Amino acid sequence: MIEIQKIATGREKAILVGIINQHQTEEKLGEYMDELEFLTDTAGAVAVKRFSQRLEKPNAGTFIGPGKLEELNEYVIENEIDLVIFDDELSPSQQRNIDKVFNPDELNKKVKVLDRTNLILDIFAQRARTAHAKTQVDLAYYQYMLPRLKGMWTHLERQRGGTGTRGGSGEKEIETDSRIIRERIALLKEKLKEIDKQMAIQRKNRGELVRVALVGYTNVGKSTLMNLLSKSEVFAENKLFATLDTTVRKVVIGNLPFLLSDTVGFIRKLPTQLVESFKSTLDELRESDLLLHVLDISHPRFEEQYNVVNQTLADIGASDKPVIVVFNKVDNYRNPDYDPLDLLAEKKYSSLDELKGSWMSRLGEDCIFISATSKINVDTFRDILYARVSAIHKERYPYNHFLY
Repeated sequence: MIEIQKIATGREKAILVGIINQHQTEEKLGEYMDELEFLTDTAGAVAVKRFSQRLEKPNAGTFIGPGKLEELNEYVIENEIDLVIFDDELSPSQQRNIDKVFNPDELNKKVKVLDRTNLILDIFAQRARTAHAKTQVDLAYYQYMLPRLKGMWTHLERQRGGTGTRGGSGEKEIETDSRIIRERIALLKEKLKEIDKQMAIQRKNRGELVRVALVGYTNVGKSTLMNLLSKSEVFAENKLFATLDTTVRKVVIGNLPFLLSDTVGFIRKLPTQLVESFKSTLDELRESDLLLHVLDISHPRFEEQYNVVNQTLADIGASDKPVIVVFNKVDNYRNPDYDPLDLLAEKKYSSLDELKGSWMSRLGEDCIFISATSKINVDTFRDILYARVSAIHKERYPYNHFLY
C-alpha cells in the first residue's frame, strides 16, 4: 500500500505565497500571511521570505502568473528552499503544474509544494495523540490527497506488464493507488462511525451535570483557562492547534459541579475535510448547555477571529447556544497604532476602557474581561459562570435546585 507523505519536521526553509485581489486587499493578505507564517513555525519549518502578486483572480493553471512563478523558482534555487507554501488551497491541476516548475526531475523531487490546507493537515498529523484524533486526521488527509494522486505519482503512470499481463492493457498504478485510498477512506469512515457512537454514549453517561464547552480561535488561551478552572494539567502551548483531542474535566465552583470541555481551535480557511472528520469533536459543542467563547483581546484582529468562530458555529449548527464571551489576555492589550489625528485610518481605541465601551458593551453580562495567566478578574468570571450554570441546572432540575 502506498504511504501518504507528510512534510518533514525540522527547520526546513520555506517561502510563503499569496495574491492580492478584489476580495483580498494587501492589508488582509498581510494578516493571512502572518498567520501562515505562524502555521509554518508550528509545523516545524521557518519562513524566510514572502511573495505576493496582484491578480484579478487566481491563474487557473498555476495560481500565480508564469513570470512570478519563474521569479519564485529562481529564488528557490539560489537559496536552497525546501518548501513553497501557498496561502490558499490549490486545485489538483494547479498543484501539478507548480510542482513541475520546481521539480522538473519527477524522480528526484527536492522542493515540496504545499497549500494552506496541506499545512494545517500536517500540523494536525503531528499533534494527534489518541487513536480517535489520528483516525480523524488520517481521514481528512486521504480525502485531501485523493484528487492529487496524479501529481504525486505521475512517474508511476505506466502499464503493468510481465508474465500474465501481456494479453491485456493492464491497470495503471495510479488507478490501483486511487482504489486503495478509496477503500482506506471507506474503512476510516466506518471506524469513525463506531468511535462517534462510543463518544455519544460517553456523553450520555455523564449524568445530570450541566455541560460547558470552551470554544474559540486557535491559540487564544482555552487550554490555559481549562487548567485554571479545573486545576488540571491540559497541554497548553503558544502554538496553533496545541489541543486536538476534546478534553473533559469535572469542575466545581462553590458547591456546584459541572463538566467543562476544551475543543480544537478554529481558524480562517478551515479545511472542509477537517470539519467533516472532526464531527464527534464538534458534537461536543452542539450538545453543550453553555459555550465560553474565548478571545485573545491582545490580538490586533481579534474582532475578525470572533466573527470567524461565530460563522463556524453557525455552519455546524451550534449558533443557538447561550454564550459567555471571555475576553482573555487583557494584561497584554496594546494599541501602539492609535493616532487620534488620523481621521482616515481604521477605527482604533486609545485604551482598553474605550474598547470596552464599543460594541462589547451591548453584550452586557454576557461578557467578561480577564487574564487566565495573570488571574486578573478571574473571581468575577467564576461568579458569572456559577450563576449561569446554576440557572441552567435549576431550570432543568427544579426539584433539586436547593442543593445549589
